[in-house]
Amino acid sequence: MANNPPRMVKLLVWFDGDCPLCRREIALMRRLDRRQAIQFIDASQGDANCPVAPADLLARFHAQEDGVILSSAAAFAAMWRAVPVLAPLGRLARNSFVLRMLEHTYLIFLKFRPQLQAWLRHRDTKRDR
Repeated sequence: MANNPPRMVKLLVWFDGDCPLCRREIALMRRLDRRQAIQFIDASQGDANCPVAPADLLARFHAQEDGVILSSAAAFAAMWRAVPVLAPLGRLARNSFVLRMLEHTYLIFLKFRPQLQAWLRHRDTKRDR
């Protein structure tokens, strides 16, 4: 019986390149994605080529895994599955209860996202002076 190598997932991830929080997170994911299984697309550039409306694309995290568009916690879980060190978390999120808990947490995070973005922008501006 042949030992087949694990299938490499090509995942598309859209992110808001104008968001300092998003840029940091994507920079971390790029470092972790040593197999380069994820294609990161900056949705703030206007040519994101996604079947999701631009405003929706920038309001929530989106990914395309195996041809399926995912958003919010499900998109994060897909991104985690594509990175070996985070894959166990991504597989755990295939459980509907776990995914519901992650989605609930993500919705809470979205309420605080504008304040976090403003704080990081202020911090970056202060640092660049």
